[in-house]
Amino acid sequence: MSRSPEIDAVPAGPLTEWLRAEVPQMKVGNEPVDIERISGGHSNLTYRITDATGRRWALRRPPTGMVLATAHDMNREWRFITAVAPTPVPVAPPVAFCADTGVIGAEFYLMEFVDGEVLGDEASGHRLEPGAPRRTAGLDAVDVMAALHAVDPDGVGLGDLRRSGSYLERQLRRWHRQVHESSVPDLSTVDAVHARLVEQAAALPAADVRIAHGDFRLGNLAVGPDGRVRAVFDWELATLGDPLADLGWLIASWGRPGDEVPATIAGPSLVEGYADRAELVDRYAERSGRDVSHLDFYVAFARWRWACIGAGVYSRYAGGVMGATDEAEVGVARLAAIQRQAEAALAALGG
Repeated sequence: MSRSPEIDAVPAGPLTEWLRAEVPQMKVGNEPVDIERISGGHSNLTYRITDATGRRWALRRPPTGMVLATAHDMNREWRFITAVAPTPVPVAPPVAFCADTGVIGAEFYLMEFVDGEVLGDEASGHRLEPGAPRRTAGLDAVDVMAALHAVDPDGVGLGDLRRSGSYLERQLRRWHRQVHESSVPDLSTVDAVHARLVEQAAALPAADVRIAHGDFRLGNLAVGPDGRVRAVFDWELATLGDPLADLGWLIASWGRPGDEVPATIAGPSLVEGYADRAELVDRYAERSGRDVSHLDFYVAFARWRWACIGAGVYSRYAGGVMGATDEAEVGVARLAAIQRQAEAALAALGG
């Protein structure tokens, strides 16, 4: 059986020495700290670190191998969580950042560990009790999103990340360039969607510039047994841009039983008892005060962007760096999913 290099991507000995010197609140004994990977593979990797007293922390580092240009910038992710931490938006409290790649082979940062359910797939949707907790998970996620979009980027020290021009134009240009750096053999549908998105984006009303998380969904949140959000994770795609892109991303990933068009992710909302998409949209409009009449465009954009990101993940499988024993089978399935989402986006845009 092949072993993923991401299992061993955090050497315990060098990390322990760094923690002993840089994180005095962590109780590090004579033995190396205990390290366990708890998520990752398609994005930045997250590890649970346990100190000598049993207290838990979380470490984030980039994935190993075949990382596309501009992806997985740990310092950028660190900037966003430290900026947002004092606001009403719940995040894991940041602890320390390490720019010395000699410690574990890459930049990384440490944050406090937040207990909670991370509902990343359909099966996980059953972890919350039917009734109020499941409905609350979706509605509270939207409330947290609206709270994030209410944060003034200049007021939290992120104003220097503001760029001139259109956020959508930059995103369309960036992801189109990156998808053509991938190993996906047929990008004709992706290209057709890109052309329509460019055309239709030019006709949209100007959007206000806010913090856009970039991957806002239940799989990147920790929720309690009551369904309320305890922390927002995975800020690697965060930027200053159009807040409706976050809402479109959430809705594109929010599958419901009986859907004819599959969601971008087979997530927990496919289980009975979660709020419907229309409820989430209405809740966001109420809490944020924003016009959501053009949301269909943003959902199509989310499906296309998911296809572009999926192309990068497919390239890592095709390059053999994921450590899966069934890479060929997984690769075929990923190609089919990329095509399916691109086709759904094209249909929604009138293609």
